[in-house]
Amino acid sequence: MNRIEKIHRFATDVSPEVILDIEDNVFSIKGKSVVSEVDYFYQPIIDWLGNIPIDSASKMNFIFDLEYFNVFSSKRILFLLYKLKDIKERGANIKVIWYFSIEDDDMKEVGEDFACMVNLPFEFVSKQVEPNKA
Repeated sequence: MNRIEKIHRFATDVSPEVILDIEDNVFSIKGKSVVSEVDYFYQPIIDWLGNIPIDSASKMNFIFDLEYFNVFSSKRILFLLYKLKDIKERGANIKVIWYFSIEDDDMKEVGEDFACMVNLPFEFVSKQVEPNKA
């Protein structure tokens, strides 16, 4: 079996931090996503998910901790969630953990809308915003 290389992209002013590490079982997207070249940013992530080996023992908690994303990123995030649904249908145990600020009902509602669209188990976790990030 070929080893799948991990992806670790650091956050910028316009893009979120991305960690995809099958060896350590860490899958997360955190920060802000207002990238202008959404395909350039998100397609390698979607492709990576399509190439991971799956069996019935595979368990993946995918963390989304996004403070903001634009409409272009929203569509790619939905594509990513559909890829997770494909992985679940291949036998993996998938759960999406969707963080949102307790002051941001919109982000929770977007997560709830995504959950209905892709029919994956979602766990919604409210969090306090750090004072220096508000």
